[in-house]
Amino acid sequence: MSLNFDDLRRWPDVEAENLHAVDAADRLLLELAAEAGWPTEPGRVVILNDHYGALTLGAIDAGLSGLRVHQDALSWARATDANAAALLPERTGDYRQLPLGAELLTGAQLVLLALPRSLDALEELLGFVAEHANKQVVVLAAGRIKHMNHTMNEVLGRYFGTVTASLGRQKSRVLTARRLRQPADRPVTRFPLHAAHELGLQAPLHLRAYAQTFGGAKLDPGTRFLLEHLQLPTGAQYAVDLGCGNGTIAAFLAVKYPQLAVYACDQSASAVASTRATAAANSVAQRLTAVQDDALGSLPDGSESLVVLNPPFHMGNTVHAGIALKLFADAARVLAPGGELWCVWNSHLGYRAQLEKLVGPTRQVARNPKFTVTVSTKS
Repeated sequence: MSLNFDDLRRWPDVEAENLHAVDAADRLLLELAAEAGWPTEPGRVVILNDHYGALTLGAIDAGLSGLRVHQDALSWARATDANAAALLPERTGDYRQLPLGAELLTGAQLVLLALPRSLDALEELLGFVAEHANKQVVVLAAGRIKHMNHTMNEVLGRYFGTVTASLGRQKSRVLTARRLRQPADRPVTRFPLHAAHELGLQAPLHLRAYAQTFGGAKLDPGTRFLLEHLQLPTGAQYAVDLGCGNGTIAAFLAVKYPQLAVYACDQSASAVASTRATAAANSVAQRLTAVQDDALGSLPDGSESLVVLNPPFHMGNTVHAGIALKLFADAARVLAPGGELWCVWNSHLGYRAQLEKLVGPTRQVARNPKFTVTVSTKS
């Protein structure tokens, strides 16, 4: 093996450059796949949920080519590309990143899966595998034992006749699923999830959410509080929903203001698909553009007059203010002088000083025991 896993980085996230980009579950999954025997024909291996490229690059280093890869987070995809360019530059053409669907999975004989923590996400991924992969497909799914539970076996068992677990190694384990069930014996997909919420519009707002979208089809309470107080600048014709999630803010704006065109973005492919589905469900798809992006990377400096944001304040299970600060800074970059950033945040996080520093003069619009709504004007 020419690849040194210790050289993999989580970059381009500079805050994580010293953190490991591979764990024991990745290593165990690659070892057991090699022991079982890789498919001999190129293009028969699919990798799902690879975080920073360890599975993809490990399989390439084992001699595979024609790999098909799906990563929901744009940061994961970019980390994979960056690691491939740095560590295996002559092999970057041996994999393709693809959306969930037929092109990703048709003809797949072996699927390597880094287990998501969400059972819904696991169910959704397996649904795509069952629909499109080879009938003899084998799924090897790995995770850290502390994040695994018996319900994961049950979810796999809804799609496969045989599910076995490896011995634990370095606090990791691999589940192997074989004998794909017949379509009549498999679950019918539940995704996207559906929900309707009253928000003071002429009709309920219909939300749609694919499984890897944070919060599902629920109405986030902070978002509700924001929308109750949001006032568009006079004559506004264009708005940006930064971190669109299931599309609540973007669709609400498009429904309430018929003159408005809305640009929505999120780094999650699932969130972008959810926002598009929400737009269609509310008959505003023609005025709502949803794209996958790193913050507002696709928009030029000083180009916008209105950005609306309910920033995440966590990375996994850890409170992490750096995500919000990055979004504040990029909103400031794209706002024209006099443009407004409307934001809701958990009051205990005390973001007002940072908004003043990064964007401009900031006033409190509303506050309750949990949330604060502010508007910052680009100076």
